[in-house]
Amino acid sequence: MAQHEVESEVAGTVWKVEAKVGDTVACGDVLMILESMKMEIPVESPVDGKVVSINVAVEQAIEEDQVLAVVED
Repeated sequence: MAQHEVESEVAGTVWKVEAKVGDTVACGDVLMILESMKMEIPVESPVDGKVVSINVAVEQAIEEDQVLAVVED
């Protein structure tokens, strides 16, 4: 099993967290939604697997390339 780090593509704020640790997700499932420049940006799982960590919280400011979550396939 490999772990895949899910990184932010933009700087912004965590608007909503859809997944929680232990959830089974499919590739493309929305893990969380970020807000940047008044736009909502979905963050999707890169693989089918299980969420092993969520590294951010709602309203937290985030930087580009920050690891937001880890999904294990």
